[in-house]
Amino acid sequence: MKLLKKLISFSTLYIIAVTVIILIILYYASTITYQKGIENLANEGSVKLELHVTYLDGVLEKYESLPELLASDERLINYLIHPGGQDRIAALNKYLETINRISDASDTYLMDRDGLTIAASNWNEPRPFVGRNFSYRPYFKEAMRGRLGHYFALGTTSIQRGYYFAYPVRHKGEIIGVLAIKIGIDSVEQSWGHKKQSFLVTDPDGVIFFTTNHNWRFKTLFPLAEKTRKRIVESRRYPNTTLEPISMVYENTTPYGRVVKIKNEKNSQTDTYLLQSVYMEQAGWNVQILSETVGVERFVLLVLAMFSSIFILGGLVHLLVRQRKQRLLEVKKFEDKSRKVLEDANERLESRVNERTKELTKTNLLLRGEVEDRRRAEAALKKTRSELIHAAKLAALGQMSAGINHELNQPLAAIRCYTDNCKLFLSKERFMEVQWNLEQISELTDRMARIGVQLKLFSRKTSGQITIIPLHSVIDGALEILRPALRKITADIQVSIEPESLEVKANNVLLQQVLVNLISNALQAIENQDLQEVRISAKRSKGKVMVTIEDTGSGIDPNHLPHIFEPFYTTKKSGQGLGLGLTITERILKDMNGEIRIGKSIGGTRFEFFLEEAE
Repeated sequence: MKLLKKLISFSTLYIIAVTVIILIILYYASTITYQKGIENLANEGSVKLELHVTYLDGVLEKYESLPELLASDERLINYLIHPGGQDRIAALNKYLETINRISDASDTYLMDRDGLTIAASNWNEPRPFVGRNFSYRPYFKEAMRGRLGHYFALGTTSIQRGYYFAYPVRHKGEIIGVLAIKIGIDSVEQSWGHKKQSFLVTDPDGVIFFTTNHNWRFKTLFPLAEKTRKRIVESRRYPNTTLEPISMVYENTTPYGRVVKIKNEKNSQTDTYLLQSVYMEQAGWNVQILSETVGVERFVLLVLAMFSSIFILGGLVHLLVRQRKQRLLEVKKFEDKSRKVLEDANERLESRVNERTKELTKTNLLLRGEVEDRRRAEAALKKTRSELIHAAKLAALGQMSAGINHELNQPLAAIRCYTDNCKLFLSKERFMEVQWNLEQISELTDRMARIGVQLKLFSRKTSGQITIIPLHSVIDGALEILRPALRKITADIQVSIEPESLEVKANNVLLQQVLVNLISNALQAIENQDLQEVRISAKRSKGKVMVTIEDTGSGIDPNHLPHIFEPFYTTKKSGQGLGLGLTITERILKDMNGEIRIGKSIGGTRFEFFLEEAE
């Protein structure tokens, strides 16, 4: 009886201990799963936050320098100095309307030093800015202090959200007015919507002016101080808004953000979110994302259910094992037979393993053969690429052959003339004139030799070895090759290298080919232009060397920009190129750890490529 009680007591303690261990495992499993889910949610939110912040920065930077550029317009300065009648105002309104349409801004308007709007791009709309005074706006006050003013607010006239840039208009160092530009960002908000995520942007006072949840617009994350509320009302930043705080309860802080609860005004329920925030220093905004955690909570429940199922299954397996042991004790006479069955199964398993090993060995040999074939194919591709680059050099020399022929024929004709003169002077024993003619012949042969050496260096094949080379010498070599083409169109070539001793890591011949390709394109672009200039510059930029080639041509059609680096894509006339120059140029720069891109240019085309600077 005592032994039975001991067994029952031991079984009870065993069950209690197992239960406690299971509960501890479930607790830690749920905690770790929840933290991992929050981490994944935070990583996804961080990526989207970075994308949206980058996009907002790009939108603001696009227009930031425009007011300063327009403020120097002589037409606006003359009007502020000498105001005219209705005809001049109408002309100025139309001029601002044209600028506004080209820049794709929301509104562009000009104010005098008192804040009175004297001309605006929306002059023909139902509620124009003309005649309205905006001297109370912070962006106007900032501009009158001589700085670039920027400000976000609801328009008092249009009641539309917008971001304002303002810059002072000066005459002889004195501020005589302010030019302002308003840009709309409503379209950005429409493209940010997501079912399980909400985005919002708050100003420095904590007012939500931009959000994918329309119920939170023009509310605050926390109650505003009375002084702050008064300042916002006086500036008319958000007219006709209550500036009430949303129902947010801060629950706890994690390494990935704050987990908050917000009351849903539609169904009075409380939703849980992960709040992440990024500060935009340029605008002074806080860009925030609220990601629903309901998916994480469901996944935690799923993990708990899975672990519970495993433990239940383990318990059932344990019971089955115990039953099996009892049965084995009862049927001990079948033990030998069972052992034999297991041995047979083991032999069959080993046989299958051996067969599978043979198959894997055979597959491994096939893979090695494929790897070797791939290596040979890559070697052939590299050789073909080298031949293509060499062919492009010869094609460039072929296109310049007429100018090179002229460059060599002129010295040859002069040499023949000087030789005839020598014969004549010798017959008359005029030895001084003979010596002078021989000196001229020597100089001409040196000139022809330099041309020949430069062309020989350019046309030869290269191993592609990267060395340290001075940038100035490579540019001079490329211009020497292109000298016949330069003389034909009398182009003005401007070269600026800062500093003059700038050196890069590159292959001399391949880099010279890149410059010949890009400068040749620039010369063809300015061939029929009134202003024929090609500007070549180089300077350090973010740890690399940026080389810029800009021309005064008509530029590249935006429809062609996505395809200019594609093979055989060309906009030139038949016979002027195969469409491989920029493709080969891009490939050469990649092989030298560089890159090329189209830069911003006013009027012409601007190519920028980057190379590693020599240490």
